[in-house]
Amino acid sequence: RWGCNGSARRGRAGLAAAGSGRRGGAEEFAGPGGGQEGWRGQSRGSLQQLAERYADLAASHSEALRQREEREWHNARLRQENARLRLENRRLRRENRCLFRQALLGPGPGGPDKPGAADPGEEAEALRAQLGRLQEKHRRALQHLRRCRAAGGPEASELDELLEEDEQP
Repeated sequence: RWGCNGSARRGRAGLAAAGSGRRGGAEEFAGPGGGQEGWRGQSRGSLQQLAERYADLAASHSEALRQREEREWHNARLRQENARLRLENRRLRRENRCLFRQALLGPGPGGPDKPGAADPGEEAEALRAQLGRLQEKHRRALQHLRRCRAAGGPEASELDELLEEDEQP
């Protein structure tokens, strides 16, 4: 940074020292009338150097503005991308929940358009076979209960209740 009377780091103390007769003080830049001119008259460079400094400052300022605009544009693009990804995450979570439920519940009644779904005729046949197996297990369980009741074990009253439930239509 350029100061009026030397380095900006000197501050007010530097200005006082500069004005106290040290080389580089305000007296050095006094005009022909002996009085001090304003700060413009005290610049230490030629007009060409001042123009170059001004051009450098203007270029730096323009570059800073360009970088700021680029950063803002980039941030806006990132915000849009984040919003899109949030929506995609929600959709994927819903899809995962749905697939997980399907896996827990097992294959439901499917139509011919679903791969791996059984034909309704095949499904009915499978259910008939399963019913037959369950009826056979039930018949054997009833026989076992009757034998236990005939043996007169301590659970005879419970067995009587179970057999009565089975005999009711």
